[in-house]
Amino acid sequence: MLPDLSPWRESRDFRILWTAGLVTTFGSFLTFVALPLQVKELTGSATAVGALGAVELVPLIVFGLYGGALADAFDRRTLVLGSEIAMGAVALGLLVNTLLPHPMVWPLYVAAALSSALNGIQRPALDALLPRIVAHEQLSAAAALNALRWQVGGVAGPALAGVLLAYAGLETAYAIDLASYLLSVLMALRLAASPPGHDAEKPSLRGIAEGARYAWGRKDLLGTYAVDVVAMLFAFPLALFPFLADQLDAEWALGLMYAALPFGSMLVSATSGWSSRVHRHGRAVLLAAAGWGAAMTAAGVVRNVWLVLFFLVLSGAFDMVSGIFRSTMWNQTVPDALRGRLAGIELLSFSAGPQLGQVRSGGVASLTSVRTSVWSGGLACVAGVALLAAALPQLLAYDARTSGYARAVREAREAGRSGEIGSPEGADGGPKPPEDAAAGGGPAGTERPADGAPGARA
Repeated sequence: MLPDLSPWRESRDFRILWTAGLVTTFGSFLTFVALPLQVKELTGSATAVGALGAVELVPLIVFGLYGGALADAFDRRTLVLGSEIAMGAVALGLLVNTLLPHPMVWPLYVAAALSSALNGIQRPALDALLPRIVAHEQLSAAAALNALRWQVGGVAGPALAGVLLAYAGLETAYAIDLASYLLSVLMALRLAASPPGHDAEKPSLRGIAEGARYAWGRKDLLGTYAVDVVAMLFAFPLALFPFLADQLDAEWALGLMYAALPFGSMLVSATSGWSSRVHRHGRAVLLAAAGWGAAMTAAGVVRNVWLVLFFLVLSGAFDMVSGIFRSTMWNQTVPDALRGRLAGIELLSFSAGPQLGQVRSGGVASLTSVRTSVWSGGLACVAGVALLAAALPQLLAYDARTSGYARAVREAREAGRSGEIGSPEGADGGPKPPEDAAAGGGPAGTERPADGAPGARA
């Protein structure tokens, strides 16, 4: 049940990335809390605070896709290091603005947009770098350890931020965030180079489209994206937590509600040794997503605040199970030459869903009630997952032991052909697995999370 520490023990670069990420996660959560608080203090407007999310979404979409193409065309270590330096410069700008006699509002929106764009560039490079520095059979363990790092920051970071902002002020929070970037850059300088394949293409719209065609041709992979979007669209009611706490006469529990999801995820990550022995990853993703929806349904139905918190913790646990196996499927089956572009698509799938989920939950609550919005969204999630399981049997049948795609990537790594796509093109231009892929329920037989600025979920 304990976490599998093999990636930590055997990969020097994984240890460096994990430690640097933990440092910046703590610093970033300070800014994650401080930035909207500063907008509130300067404007007194809830609309102005909400606009931060709007200015973050478009840069994340644009630079997430372009960042994926960059990760396939340039040295991934250089991209990680350069974006980390740039995010440190953003933290410096926030600190300087806060120290002015009269801090300005517009730099806060610029900082939010820049952080989102830089996260869109960095995250695909980080995701694409992981399979190069961790053994193929240890990718599930590495995903769990990375998630554990984020969850520790997600639980402890906001708590620390509340204390610092109350007693030391905004400038202290931004200064600590800046110091965390300086420290992480010093650690990242020790990473080994990670150059692209010898035949890597320059970033282009055609290259991005090639990655999209590959994802579309892989129905098992496409299913991991779709399941995550459905789960977040229908059953991610974070915007309703303040109102839910009021209805339960438990305003004191609001912070616990926000911490419950990452706490549940952290429990799974801390006991994730079993995950390396699971091979039917697609089935695990579907069951976990359905469990997420069922737990959210229960959270909307029960009237005792402690039961609500219990089901929110349970939701976070199911979300982490889904996340571990989505990440494992991506890392074990996507060819190295396309991994950056697919990581960009993945970034969009788990970033757009929560944003749209906030809109859905708020809209339904305004038409019905807060509790109805929560439980009806959970039921819709369960129904949506069931429909996806029926529509995408390739996802349900996926087995890492017999998947032609997983075998092709593993053999390419063993042969040192990291730049090859690993599966020949079919007549229709879509990817085709090796001839015996059908035995594993692969596409031939029947034809997925911040590390920079923290997002809403792991």
